[in-house]
Amino acid sequence: MSSPTDQQLPQQQGPDAGSPASGSLNTKDLRRVLGSSLMGSVIEYYDFILYATAAALIFDKVFFANLGPGVALFASFGTLAVGYVARPLGGILFGHYGDRIGRKKMLVLSMLMMGFATVAIGFLPTTAQIGVLAPVILVTLRFVQGISVGGEWGGATLMALEHAPAHKRGFAAAFANAGGPAGGLLATFVVSGVSAATGDQFLVWGWRIPFILSAVLILVGMLIRLKVAETPVFQELEQEAARRQQKQRTPLMDVLRLHPRVVVLTLVASLGFYCCQGILTSWGVSVAVQSGVERSDVLNLKGVAAVFTIIVCFYTARLSDRIGRRTVLTIGGVGGILFAFPALYLMHTGAVWAFAIAVIVGNGVIQGFLAGPIGAYISEQFPANVRYTGASLAYQGAATLGAGFTPMIATALVMLAGGSYLFVGFFWIGILAMGLVAVRMSREGAELSPKRH
Repeated sequence: MSSPTDQQLPQQQGPDAGSPASGSLNTKDLRRVLGSSLMGSVIEYYDFILYATAAALIFDKVFFANLGPGVALFASFGTLAVGYVARPLGGILFGHYGDRIGRKKMLVLSMLMMGFATVAIGFLPTTAQIGVLAPVILVTLRFVQGISVGGEWGGATLMALEHAPAHKRGFAAAFANAGGPAGGLLATFVVSGVSAATGDQFLVWGWRIPFILSAVLILVGMLIRLKVAETPVFQELEQEAARRQQKQRTPLMDVLRLHPRVVVLTLVASLGFYCCQGILTSWGVSVAVQSGVERSDVLNLKGVAAVFTIIVCFYTARLSDRIGRRTVLTIGGVGGILFAFPALYLMHTGAVWAFAIAVIVGNGVIQGFLAGPIGAYISEQFPANVRYTGASLAYQGAATLGAGFTPMIATALVMLAGGSYLFVGFFWIGILAMGLVAVRMSREGAELSPKRH
């Protein structure tokens, strides 16, 4: 079901294509908007991924030290999963109010919530100090983190996309997506630096520093974000508030009632992106270490792959403005299918060079192809009056199912296959193939006006 314009999209599309009038992203206001989307996402994902690093290296020894080593680590990862479960709830909650009272207000609130939760973790007494109350509070704060990051992506993406000229919406929306790997890189570097600086005291008090430093990042992000104007698309919706209040009292209900097909298609299309992330950078890391690759080499190569992801993400987002979101996502999906079994083989060899190829090509290039246009692709499928809710529901649902459950599914499939990764390969290919079908069944978003409602 290909679109007649899959091969080459026109540079101007409709009456709103020239907004802003210059058709350029290089204006003071748009630079501020894009900087706000990128910086906000970097900060949110710094906090979110910082917790993941701490769950693997710190929390089992600080908050679950009274349990056995294996049980303690399992409990620590259990608190990590809470954040992923909360992400769709955050998308629904922030989407509801983002569609009714504005994108900007919700972005400011999400950043404040994330900052509060992260800094509070940095000051949280240990189990040895206040008993079982410590892990209970930890889980609660992780839930707040999940709600916050669930609301961040949709708002940051829409702020960029709805401010941008029509023929550059894909590139603009990529600034929010690039914040994920950039925030992860920042969290890794900060933890590594603090660990080296505090030495034996890292598990005593040094681990708190990266969490408390989030307060500085939040302050910088808020100063930038508060200067950004509400999107022109939402301002137009506000002018029709009386009619909209009568017909749309609950955006979530309107999304599920009027656009169920779009929700399913965009969620399935996004699963391929998160499945690659779950297999390559979560499950694949443990496989590589178990196969003999040094943990430090694995972490360093993950950092290199993240740099590639950011570069490829921006390139493919810009490419999607020229040849279409569906075409770029199709290239990424086909590439992922062809590389699935080679990647699994490379991760199991135990050689540093093999893991480097697997993670740089798979995570850096293929996932970059899928990540670049995904923000614009999802957002453009929904009308403006329910866009925040619909886009957040689809994207965060895919995050929970893909990144949250794929590592566990892959582990179970290996056990079911008696140690072989054959079933994992078929599972991975199946998810990517489903994503391809969903993308091809979708409309070409680059052709749609962001002001439709």
